[in-house]
Formats: sequence, structure tokens, C-alpha cells
Amino acid sequence: MTSTTLGQLSSLHASQIDLLASIPATDCARRFHPRLASLNWYFGRGVYLELLWLRERLQHDDDLSMRVEELFSPNALSLEQQCSRLPPVDHLINWGSEIHDEHLRRLATPSALPDHPWLHHDRLPWFLLQEQAKLYEAMLTLLNQRSLQERDQAYQCKEPLEPGVPKWETREISQGHYRIGARDEPRAYDNELPPQAVELSSFRIALTPVSNAQYLSFMQADGYSDESLWSNEGLKWLNHHNHRHPEYWRQDHRGGWYEVAINGISHLPPNEPVTGISHYEAEAFCNWVGRRESGEFTGAVIQHEYQWELAVRTGVVSQMGRAWEWCGNRYHHYPSFQPFPDDRASTQAVDDNYYSLRGASLHTQPMLRRASFRHWALPSDHHQFTTVRLVFPPRHQWSS
Repeated sequence: MTSTTLGQLSSLHASQIDLLASIPATDCARRFHPRLASLNWYFGRGVYLELLWLRERLQHDDDLSMRVEELFSPNALSLEQQCSRLPPVDHLINWGSEIHDEHLRRLATPSALPDHPWLHHDRLPWFLLQEQAKLYEAMLTLLNQRSLQERDQAYQCKEPLEPGVPKWETREISQGHYRIGARDEPRAYDNELPPQAVELSSFRIALTPVSNAQYLSFMQADGYSDESLWSNEGLKWLNHHNHRHPEYWRQDHRGGWYEVAINGISHLPPNEPVTGISHYEAEAFCNWVGRRESGEFTGAVIQHEYQWELAVRTGVVSQMGRAWEWCGNRYHHYPSFQPFPDDRASTQAVDDNYYSLRGASLHTQPMLRRASFRHWALPSDHHQFTTVRLVFPPRHQWSS
């Protein structure tokens, strides 16, 4: 394992522990959202994954991993039960720190690990590093949920958000065959492989995602009340949860909208991407744009993940990495997919219930920021840092 990769793993270990140490022990054990675990669980899950892959699977030593398997892997226990059975945070930190140190020692010492294909080109270390990065981002998402519950409800917005015109600068990409996926990239997940040649029709893509100001226009135009904008599933979700705004937006007593972030309350920058919307909301927004415009934005749809990757590789879009971007397609494996490290680590999300996400959020670690990286979420997920970018029919008819 290279010193750079080793240093990144050590840094992520330290960041997780520092985060836990900065939060009251009672809050470390709490679940602040039904789709999220506790801070303690995410930290312990990261320790367990290293035990599972570095010791149990690689060195056939399951002594430690089997002791905690029922607490950190899918089994008969619910997530709530797993979280409730964890020891206090200081015990978890002591346990995890000792295991972290031993794993860093083994990874830094070639003779301490067997010669195994998983270790070629540091592929397993990259896998573990990126799993820790994803867990750290989940911990930050949980802190944002904590801020929602602890906000000052008497807050008065000094810079209330104003609605913005739903229009975008776009770039047109002509039909053709294009490469999608990772190539010669040791850190690539199995769902980025193998690289594919895909055929795409011509399309126009918005250079920027939907902004806070543009989304407010949708809200003020009764977008949440107009049932014709919503799919059947979207309406069921809307009526069940009664959502009427993005997850991290709140309104003061005068009607001004503001944002609740990890570090507290702030104004909503009008031109920043809207975040905390479900796939259903993204779809309804597209329908609203397509109906209100009779010109260049007619036919607006959510981007396909291949369109996003191509646009990023050719450098025609901006504001990537501010929020995860919903895609219009279901999450899937590429043809000739090969699981890594094995089936149990890669197939958990592959069914028709999930949609692809591309890009990154403000809390995503650098090692996950690449054009081929693929994430996923349920269409009902409203708590993640998710936005939407639109695509439109081409202005020109290209000949093949």
C-alpha cells in the first residue's frame, strides 16, 4: 500500500474519531432519521469492514469479526436493535483505535499480509479507504439531521430567498458512441467496470443544476399541490410524508426561507444547487418546467447517468460536486460485471427500487470524486444532499 493511500486511510480514521469526540455521548448513540443509523454505528461499521476483509477473508482469522458481525452486518436484527446494543462511544473509540493501528501496521508491512489478487494494485486497500469515506459522509449527513432538530425556531431570516427564473445555459452533445466507466483505475468500484461503449442520442444538458431560487419558483407556483406534475408513486409519497419543501429548508415566522446546515442556520444562496430533494420532487420539477415553457426548455427530463458522465468528461458542465445529482435511470450493473471483493459486497443495492446518483456533495471525500463513480438512492430519499440537473431535446438534427 502506498504511503499516500495509507496516509489517507489514517486521516479518515482520525476524522471519524475527532467527530465522535466532539459530540455528546448521548447524541453519538442517537438516530436522527429513520433511514440513518447512529454515529456510533457508522464508526463501528467501518472497523468491522476492515476486520472482515483484512483478517477474516484475507487471512482466515474471524475471531474479532465474528464477535461483532450481528451488530454491523445485515441480519435478523433491525438497524434500531443494532444501534441500541452498541457500547458507549468511548469504549467504541478505544476498541476501534487499537484495531485501526494494527491494520495500518499490516498494510504498511508487505510481509504481514499474504500475496493475494485482492492486494494487487492496492485494490482492496482502495476499496476499504473508499468505504470509510462513504461512512464518514453518512456521519456528516446525520449531523445535519441533528442540526434540524436543534435549530433555533425563533430565528428570523435576514436574507430571505427570492424566486428565480427557471432558465439555464445549455450545451448540445451530438449523437454517437461514447466511452462510459473506469479504465485502468485501481480505485474503481466494481460497478464502474468494465468500461462500456454506449450509444447516445443528441441532447442538450444544463450547465448548472437546479438552483435554490429556481426551486422556490416551483414551490410558489403550487408545484407541490398540482397533482398532474407527480407520478402515481410520487403522489403516494407526497401524501404519506406531507413534504412541501427540500429537507434542509425551514421558514421563519415572516415566511422567509433559510437553510439548516451542519454548523447551524444560514441564508440560502440563490444560485447554489437546491439540495435535499427526492427523485419524485426532481421529476415533478421537470414536468413543471416542461409545461410552463413553450420554447427551448420544453421536454425537460432528468439526466441519464451516461449523459452526465459524458458531459463531465468533455468539460461542458459546472457546479459538479456541490450535491449528488439524481439520474433518470434505475441503478444497474454494467454488462460483464465482475463483483469485487465478492457478491456480498456489491449486490445489496441492485434492484429496481434504486436510482443512480452521480457527482458528489460538499461532504464527499476527494478519493470518491471522479467521472465514473456511481452512487444510488431510493426515489423516496429526501434526506441526502441531492439535487437535479435537466436535459432537453437537441436544437439540431444530427446525421449519423
